[in-house]
Amino acid sequence: MGSTLALIDPVATVGVDLQKAGVILAALLAGAALLAPAPRIRALAMALALLLTPALLVTELWNTSQLQPVRNHTGLAAAGAVIVLVLLVGAALLIRRKPLVFPIAAIAVLPFRVPIESAGQTANLLVPLYFVIAAGALAFVIDRVIGKQELNRPKPGALEWLLALSVLAYAAQASYSGDFSKALQQLVFFYIPFIVLFALLVQVQWTVRLALICLSVLVALGLAFTAIGIVEYRTRTLLLNPKVISSNQLESYFRVNSLFFDPNIFGRFLMVVMLGVAAVMVWARQRRVVIGCVLVLAVLWIGVVLSLSQSTLSALLIGLLVLGGLRWSVKAATAAAALAVAIGLAIVLITPGAIGIKDASLDRATSGRADLVDGGIRLMRERPIAGWGSGAFSVEYKRAESATSAQTVSASHTIPITIGAEQGAIGLAIYLALLAAAFWRLLRGASLSPLRAAVAAMFAALVFQTLLYAAFLEDPITWALLAIGSAAAAATTRKPRDPVSAGDPTAAALPDH
Repeated sequence: MGSTLALIDPVATVGVDLQKAGVILAALLAGAALLAPAPRIRALAMALALLLTPALLVTELWNTSQLQPVRNHTGLAAAGAVIVLVLLVGAALLIRRKPLVFPIAAIAVLPFRVPIESAGQTANLLVPLYFVIAAGALAFVIDRVIGKQELNRPKPGALEWLLALSVLAYAAQASYSGDFSKALQQLVFFYIPFIVLFALLVQVQWTVRLALICLSVLVALGLAFTAIGIVEYRTRTLLLNPKVISSNQLESYFRVNSLFFDPNIFGRFLMVVMLGVAAVMVWARQRRVVIGCVLVLAVLWIGVVLSLSQSTLSALLIGLLVLGGLRWSVKAATAAAALAVAIGLAIVLITPGAIGIKDASLDRATSGRADLVDGGIRLMRERPIAGWGSGAFSVEYKRAESATSAQTVSASHTIPITIGAEQGAIGLAIYLALLAAAFWRLLRGASLSPLRAAVAAMFAALVFQTLLYAAFLEDPITWALLAIGSAAAAATTRKPRDPVSAGDPTAAALPDH
């Protein structure tokens, strides 16, 4: 018996080591798909990365109860895989014939998470987005194989290199993580497919018409989601998220999350849509456009209020200030921001009870975030250089703080703290450099373009919300905004007379381009 165990342990160790090497290889391939100068090399790297990541996930979960239905019904699973492959090929061929299908479809499915239950566990996965990314990648690979010429790919700069480095660092630092499985899933479900999404979207020619079509799709979704949220509020019934359902039963207020699994993510989506509509409104000259935008904003505002997401409300203000500064005056926007901060501090100091801060209960007022931040800072001090490893915040926080609930310690709810605890000074340096490169790319010259101003405001708001909540590179909206902003910035250089880049104040309301 002892000799058998001695044989099993080394085999298991070798398997884990191969998985660790595999995630690093997948990250390198994803980086090559973004950065390699030769189109065919990028296509090959993209295909290999998207094939390797699900294979790694299957090896990780194959012997678990989550994949038991697949193991028990291999024939049925194989038939399902064939059907998906056929659909994927069909979608790829459609994208090749009508290239604009890809960006519109990608933007349309950004918010949709599908709950997949297996063995009593539920995972909320971006299945529709994964399908669109795979179809777009397959179309890209086919075009490169037959030698079709690329027309709009901007030359990679500091931002692209830092995005690739972020993914590679996360994969490398997963090798010593106390929760390698979590890190692997983060890479498989978020980092690697999203860097492919960026690589595909950045090659799109983002005209006014295309931007308006995508925004119209998002507005339609936002209005539909808000309507569902209103029904939830009126009936006091949530369709999803058992955690929030339990919280609503204990509190005097009622939070809605529509078809999302988190009120804060619901609020984030509405925030992004509202900033896009606000950009159209402040650049438009037609009265009917302005009135329509006001009505849409009023409805979406109801959804934001019903979500009771403090991080969304704060981030929306930041986004509006950035948008106002780009449209009119940076000085005026800065003054307005300073006034808002002063008013907020005055409320906290004079009437702390008005916002829930009583008897020094800062942690309660921040829904437990204060303790998470304190614990995260202590973890950073213990391993300041390399951190505890990618994805390890939850297990290390519970170890250090004797926490018992996995749900309450899944992250610090403050992205820099999570990065600092998991990846140390190395990860923080990459994160800060990435933010600097992103804001330099998105803000420089953005005042001349409604599209670029909208993207910059959305990104600023999203970054601010991640300081109060979570999910930065784990959110596909981040990658989509960076790709669209990068493509629009490159178009500004190529076509200075384009109304998107030349500052035509009617550009955001034009029906065509």
